[in-house]
Amino acid sequence: MPDPVRLPYSQLDQLPDRDPEETAEWRESLDAVTKAAGPHRAAYLMRRALEHNGAPGLAPLETDYVNTIPTSAEPAFPGDEAMEARITAWNRWNAAAMVTRGSRFGVGGHIATFASAAWLYETGFQHFFRGKEGDGSGDQLYIQGHASPGIYARAFLDGRLTEDHLDHFRQESGGKGLPSYPHPRRLPWLWEFPTVSMGLGPLSAIYQARFNRYLQGRGIKDTAGSHVWAFLGDGEMDEPESTAALALAGREGLDNLTFVINCNLQRLDGPVRANFKIVQELEAQFRAAGWNVVKSLWGSAWDQLFQLDTTGALVRRLRQVPDAQFQTYATRDVAYIREHFFGAEPALVEMAKVLTDVKIAECFHTSRGGHEARKVYAAYKAAVEFKGAPTVILAQTVKGYTLGPGFESKNANHQMKKLSGKEFRAMRDLLDLPIPDARLDEDLVPYGHPGADSPEVRYLQERRAALGGPAPARRLHASAALPQPEERAFKALLKGSGKQEMATTMAFVRLVKDLMRDKETGRRWVPIVPDEARTFGMESLFPSAGIYSPKGQTYEPVDRDQLMYYKEATDGQILNEGITEAGAMADFIAAATSYATHGEPMIPFYIFYSMFGWQRTADQMWQLADQLGKGFIVGATAGRTTLTGEGLQHADGHSHLIASTNPASLNYDPAFAYEIAVIVKDGLRRMYGETAEFPTGEDVFYYLTVYNEPKQQPAMPEGVEEGIVKGLYRFKEAANATSETPRTQLLASGTAIHWALEAQRLLAEDWDVAADVWSATSWGELRRDALACDAARLEGEDRIPYVTRALAGAPGPVVAVSDWMRAVPDQIAPWVEQDWTSIGTDGFGLSDTREAARRHFGVDAQSVVVQTLAALARRGEVKPETVKEARQRYGL
Repeated sequence: MPDPVRLPYSQLDQLPDRDPEETAEWRESLDAVTKAAGPHRAAYLMRRALEHNGAPGLAPLETDYVNTIPTSAEPAFPGDEAMEARITAWNRWNAAAMVTRGSRFGVGGHIATFASAAWLYETGFQHFFRGKEGDGSGDQLYIQGHASPGIYARAFLDGRLTEDHLDHFRQESGGKGLPSYPHPRRLPWLWEFPTVSMGLGPLSAIYQARFNRYLQGRGIKDTAGSHVWAFLGDGEMDEPESTAALALAGREGLDNLTFVINCNLQRLDGPVRANFKIVQELEAQFRAAGWNVVKSLWGSAWDQLFQLDTTGALVRRLRQVPDAQFQTYATRDVAYIREHFFGAEPALVEMAKVLTDVKIAECFHTSRGGHEARKVYAAYKAAVEFKGAPTVILAQTVKGYTLGPGFESKNANHQMKKLSGKEFRAMRDLLDLPIPDARLDEDLVPYGHPGADSPEVRYLQERRAALGGPAPARRLHASAALPQPEERAFKALLKGSGKQEMATTMAFVRLVKDLMRDKETGRRWVPIVPDEARTFGMESLFPSAGIYSPKGQTYEPVDRDQLMYYKEATDGQILNEGITEAGAMADFIAAATSYATHGEPMIPFYIFYSMFGWQRTADQMWQLADQLGKGFIVGATAGRTTLTGEGLQHADGHSHLIASTNPASLNYDPAFAYEIAVIVKDGLRRMYGETAEFPTGEDVFYYLTVYNEPKQQPAMPEGVEEGIVKGLYRFKEAANATSETPRTQLLASGTAIHWALEAQRLLAEDWDVAADVWSATSWGELRRDALACDAARLEGEDRIPYVTRALAGAPGPVVAVSDWMRAVPDQIAPWVEQDWTSIGTDGFGLSDTREAARRHFGVDAQSVVVQTLAALARRGEVKPETVKEARQRYGL
């Protein structure tokens, strides 16, 4: 990581120096120490001095509650301030009008967030945010979810949306509505990143910036020009995901990343840090993680006050006042501020005597750094020019700014969904918009637009053209489709393992290793693992593919003399994230959406303990679906009884049930290696192939569960590919079936196929019952197909579900078994015409041997036999006492 740049200014430049001669002496002393003993000695002495003093506020992680960039150090503003103010005014108005007009339908919306952050967005759109024209990447913008009305208002101004669109805000069922928040699946030409599930935006932004570096390091795409901007609220920073990866960004020097935190000091229903100061807390937190921090707190009206602060009393007082009290100052009259703020110290009382009421009101009510284009521009310019570390901008604003005293800094403004006519008049006058009173007397407040050929629109469009086109924008690229890999990569699994035993986890890793050698698509695979790669047999990838690290390998690995040593490299292909499933999922999302973000389709596969996937990071799985991501999520060491000895927290019997709730997730529980080969091959075709309906592939992702139980892997029977993909096929027909023999159908998924096969043998040998064994590769896909058939029949189409057709005419009852809770196979019960019985692993997991755990849950082969006999007894096909006899024989 390069050394961070030395700033050409000091935060202290804006404050009077009580003793410049003393300051010069300190500087000279430090210069002398640095020259004689080096900078490390000088830093050591400074730290010793700070530790010795021990006074609050002298910690090096926290600076005074003033702007980082003094007004005197602000760069020249390159734009037309008056023009940009008019553009911002139109956007403020239309955002408020859109939500207010929609409130008559009760659909809600948020007004106060964009009102506070308008200049944070507008300055970026006018001068910094790069569009996608040209290299197709541009900048990546993570827009704060509640600010979406302002983004829609801007798209309306530049002609990308119409009044009709705005009038369908939060009314999507008709097909032309605008989603409430940034939802790429609902508005895929505009939004790139879903952010309103708070905390996931900042986490994903960090890993997106890191993935941009990964693409660069591997030579896949030059992303040096792409910058990631994440817009966040100070209340959102309470979410653990918001700060979970700050150290990663600092450690890897991601200077292609900027966080812009809108510090209006308010959460949804009250102050963020009522008795403390959120800005100071965040500054220390980010500095400790290695970030560059830029504070833009006060507007230019405060410059006079700081120049008068010759004793430091003002700066001390600003540090003392808690956030909730400062929020109160923003709503109270000048007399209150004079008494409660300036009355705290004699020096402040004297300062207040030379300040007019107008000046005090301006400073405490509205003058904030986040409301002035020049200060926002200075902060952004400092951020993009800083090298060696990511930057966080802490911009202070007033929530509900320009919406009037009924909104500004009120605890309830998050729930306030409309302005009154009187409030709109006041807002119109404040923003100086040419909207006549007559229009405001109408039932609906009007939208405002200066005209498609107006100076405002021309200026806006010229600025966007100079920056590379519209933003935000999501675009698909012709290169998003990939050729299918060569067949030889799949052949090893299709022919089986012979007498050698192999777990399906190992089979999947072996397949991916072979696919990574494919000439056309091999380099596009992105293996992702949250530590424990060796658990999943992935150590064989270390020396060949390498683990990505921006520093390469600066040490000699302890296992360097071994064949499968731990190899890190700047062009490494594996993303080994350490113990962070959330980080690994953020990696996956960045890779899974690279086909749109960068025009570079990547094939991520993320492998993990299945218990620590959907249960732990299901919100990110929804984020993945919303962002239209593609790839393979692999729940390894799956099942509630298959992972021996690990106990309750590791025993997954329900991830398929959670996964079934996500419409974009195609969920498979393969039993054999050849099934994995067929599923992965079909997944590559569906997600990355080109068809007339899906020119860049379907917007789905795959969830596969694989097991760590070694078994002999059979060769693929003929003609089963369709059944594997659709979710069910007959694997082994009963050998003892006659017209007199009781018949049954055993459906099993994953490792449970082996219990079903043993049960088939026991039923034949001990009870003269003939059982066919079916491999149910996907309970979820069977249900998805059945639901689609039901919907089609309502429209007059004669469609029969695949599961019904597959089992048609199969004699006897159906018994379904898996290493999952019964609700997983029960998903298909309504479409099975035969008598239905399911058994599974409901309840909490436990530590024991596989055999004991399966007996405990009643899913071992003997338990399957007893359940089958019970199902036949209910039909009168075996005697009831046979069930009791079987229980006794097997010790159940």
